Amino acid sequence: MIMKLILKLLLLAPLFMAVACSQGTADVEKKIQTVKTDTARIYGKKPKVIFPGKVRAASDVNLSFRVAGPVSRIYVNAGARVRKGQTLAEIDPRDYGIQLAATEAEYGQVKAEVERIIELHAKGSVSPNDYDKAVYGLKQITAKYEAHRNALADTRLLAPFDGYVQQRFFIAGETVGAGMPVLSMIDAGMPEVEINIPSSEYIRRDRFESFACEVDIYPGEVFPLDMIGITQKANMNQLYTVRLKMRGGQKQIPSPGMATMVEIRYKPEKSELVYIPYTALFEINSASAVWVYDPDSRTVAARTVHTFELHADGTVTISEGLTAGEIVVAAGVHSLQDGEEVKVLQPASGSNVGGLL
Repeated sequence: MIMKLILKLLLLAPLFMAVACSQGTADVEKKIQTVKTDTARIYGKKPKVIFPGKVRAASDVNLSFRVAGPVSRIYVNAGARVRKGQTLAEIDPRDYGIQLAATEAEYGQVKAEVERIIELHAKGSVSPNDYDKAVYGLKQITAKYEAHRNALADTRLLAPFDGYVQQRFFIAGETVGAGMPVLSMIDAGMPEVEINIPSSEYIRRDRFESFACEVDIYPGEVFPLDMIGITQKANMNQLYTVRLKMRGGQKQIPSPGMATMVEIRYKPEKSELVYIPYTALFEINSASAVWVYDPDSRTVAARTVHTFELHADGTVTISEGLTAGEIVVAAGVHSLQDGEEVKVLQPASGSNVGGLL
């Protein structure tokens, strides 16, 4: 009996081995590879250029009286902060006050006479010619009266904006002429930055995208800028002046007079090129190719592409064969087959970085 049982087991052994081998093969065939993927992105260079510049006050003006006369008082010194409308200096108003008083008396007399003529004209007692003369006479004396009143007001020099007094050019007692600078002021608002660019950059001004500057005494700080304007004519050095306004928002703001370096960034050029990791490439019949992943079927398909340029950051520019947004296999490309189902490697979880659950 024992011999018969051993004989039966020996006869069935090959059958058991065949079944086991077939199950192992099935397990291998069902194994799905995990791959790393990346997305083809539009390639467009965003070049930048850097120019030296100077921080300037938004307004830097010389203030002068609109009338002439001896300076009676100057109320501020260099470095003083002043508010818009504040009186900074005065001219002796005596002569202008007398002039206004005389004109005011004449104005009152003429106005009363003209009002009487207008009443008579309404009754038909005054000719149209006399009426016209009276009206024109009133207009003339009114203009003279307003001019003398303004002249008296102009004996006070007012601050045109909030800012700082930079310099005094006269002292009390000196006589100044109309239009002669008495004080200089700078604006207390956000400063501006001025740079000069060559014609090679000027002709590309329509592609300016953003501006920013850095100042040595504020290491690591980047100050965003907005362009105010650019001159349409080159200066004697064949350079075009660009004026830029600081946006603010930083704790520290550069002061007028500081040197700075301004960076101009350009809009990316329109291009059909896309870029992908260099590791996504492999060869098919001596031609470059990539595995394109289909998220719906979760399969990959080989596609030949034309490479355009390799980059130091490990990417390659593709000029033909791929469009922006398509997904390619970025690693393990040499172990795949056309139409093979794959599993996409998910990025590491922020709660388990570099570890396993």
